[in-house]
Amino acid sequence: MRRIAIFTLTIIILSSCKDNHHQQKSLSEKEKGEWLSLGDSISMKAQNVLLQNVAAAIQKGGTDYAVDFCNINAVSITDSVADKLKVHIQRLSNKNRNTANAIETQMDSLAWQKIQLDKTPFVERSKAGDIFYYKPISIGMPTCVKCHGSKTDISESTQKIIAQKYPNDKATGYKMGDLRGMWKIKMEEYQ
Repeated sequence: MRRIAIFTLTIIILSSCKDNHHQQKSLSEKEKGEWLSLGDSISMKAQNVLLQNVAAAIQKGGTDYAVDFCNINAVSITDSVADKLKVHIQRLSNKNRNTANAIETQMDSLAWQKIQLDKTPFVERSKAGDIFYYKPISIGMPTCVKCHGSKTDISESTQKIIAQKYPNDKATGYKMGDLRGMWKIKMEEYQ
């Protein structure tokens, strides 16, 4: 009888600890606004740095050179911005070029569904207390379709390099204004 009581008490204690650990406090409207503002600032910084580097690569050697440049440098450019700002930054898409940019988690899949419907940035707090910022990425410049457009938009030589560097590429067929993917920024809650 005593063993049953100890076992039952242990189960109750463990389950109450588990419930408290996984309980998450929702964000207030003020907190959401602050985190959105921070996420907007970080995503704009990352996007600007990335676009400046890609534009410089295109200017230096055209889209053929830019594809090679992106293959080697895009992730490290984004990571350097993330390191400087003490966050974790990803670009995710259901039609990814780089396999590292594939949507893989349930949280990201749900975020992608929301992005496709609303096309607006939002923040969420994870059960662990981290804040995640998601923002749509759209095809915003004519230059983008030179690597992400239809077969008629992308030169033959660039198509060959894309096929060589990214054999599982899904990131073509876009037009100006199309939703291309989303930014995901993990920010630890310091408050």
